[in-house]
Amino acid sequence: MAGRRRRRQGGRLFRGGCFLEPALLLLLHHSPAHGYALIEQLGRFGLEGLQPSVTYRALRDMDEKGWVTSSWDVDGTQGPPRRVYHLAAPGDEVLGSYMRDLRQTRKRIGDLMDAYDRHMMKEGDDEHH
Repeated sequence: MAGRRRRRQGGRLFRGGCFLEPALLLLLHHSPAHGYALIEQLGRFGLEGLQPSVTYRALRDMDEKGWVTSSWDVDGTQGPPRRVYHLAAPGDEVLGSYMRDLRQTRKRIGDLMDAYDRHMMKEGDDEHH
């Protein structure tokens, strides 16, 4: 049972949990944006199809942590005011930390895959055929 729970959690994390914050921070590093525009751009990172509430919750959490700031845009919209998010200095530092961690993870994954490939390519190893 515990193994099954871990797999589900891992799948959920891969689907968005561990990539959503750095993706949002990177998008905001490019320029300030409102939530809907950010949701539309998440597809660039394989995060399309997330519930909007998940993205808005992440933005709210990052605002509370001081990684982003937000303000209401009342002039730039024809409809109701929109909350516009801006990257704050602590968010820029967190983004750099995420990128360092992701680079290390990418290297570990590559090392694991290389070891697997070498193992599977061993000549005379009937165990894997």
